[in-house]
Amino acid sequence: MEWFDKRFHSLNYFLKNKFGEKIIKVSLDGGFTCPNRDGTLSYDGCIFCSDRGSGDFAGNRQHSIESQFFDVRSKMQKKWPNAKYIPYFQAYTNTYAPIDILREKYYEALRLPDVVGLSIATRPDCLNNDVLNLLSDIGKETSLFVELGLQTSNNDSIKLINRCYDNEIFEKAVHDLKKINANVVCHTILGLPHETKEDMLNTIRFACSTDIDGIKLQLLHILKNTQLEIMYKNEEFDVLTFEEYIDTVVSCIEIIPQNIVIHRLTGDGNRDNLIAPLFSLKKFHILNEIDATLLKKNTYQGKYYRI
Repeated sequence: MEWFDKRFHSLNYFLKNKFGEKIIKVSLDGGFTCPNRDGTLSYDGCIFCSDRGSGDFAGNRQHSIESQFFDVRSKMQKKWPNAKYIPYFQAYTNTYAPIDILREKYYEALRLPDVVGLSIATRPDCLNNDVLNLLSDIGKETSLFVELGLQTSNNDSIKLINRCYDNEIFEKAVHDLKKINANVVCHTILGLPHETKEDMLNTIRFACSTDIDGIKLQLLHILKNTQLEIMYKNEEFDVLTFEEYIDTVVSCIEIIPQNIVIHRLTGDGNRDNLIAPLFSLKKFHILNEIDATLLKKNTYQGKYYRI
C-alpha cells in the first residue's frame, strides 16, 4: 500500500487528507520548565535533553507566543501563501504550569490567524484532571494533538536516561487522552546507549499497543552540555551508523500498523550543538535512503505488524 508517493503513512499525507491544504507546524517556546529539572523529580533532566528542553528550533521564550508565531509565518508565507498553521508547544513540558497560565498560553495561540489546531508536547506524568479538562475543552473547538515522550520501553534504559516515570504512566496517559478524543503522538528515540535493535523494536511494539494515533522515530543526538555528551566522550557506548539507522527505521516501519501516522523518521540536529552522529545533519539524505530502501525491499508500513 502507498500513501501518495510514500510506502508509509506520513504526516504530510494525514494533514493533506484531514485539512485539504498545506499545514505548517510552528514550534513555540511557552516559557515552561520540567519536573525532571526543577527538583520535583530530579534536577538533572533526561540525559539527552538540551539546554532548550528539546525545543532547539522553537521560538525565543523571551518573546510572546504571538511574536514567535508571526516570525515563522512571515517566512513561510513566501513559499506557501495560503497555508494554515498548527502552533506546537515544543520546549520542555508544556502542561507543567498553573492551569490559568496554560489556558492563557493555549488560547493566545488558538486566536492567531490561519490556525486550525494545536499541538502540545508533554510528559505523560503531567496530565492531572485540571489539565485534562482544559484539553478536553480545547479539543471540542479545534484539532488537538498531544505529544508524549516515551523514548523507550526498556526498563534498564528508562533508569539510564533518568526518565523518572514507569511505562504504566505512559499507558494511563494515552488512555486518559483518548477519552477526551485527543490525537496522541508518541516520541521514541532510536540508538539509546546499550540498546539492541530488538530493544528498539520492542519499544515500537509497546507504543503501538497503547492506542496511539501517531509516532515519531527520533535518531539519538549527542548534544553539548548534556550527560549524554560526557558518556559519549568517555566511550561508554557507540552511536548508530548511517547504515544501522536506515535498517532499524525500515524494520520499525514494517511493524507499525497502517492506521498510525508516522510524524518523523529522523530528527533535526542543531549544527551548533550537535556532537554526534554527524550524518544526522543530512536529513534529506536519510529520508531519501529510507524511501529507496523501502522500495528496494518491496516493503511498507505494517507489512509485518501482528495483532
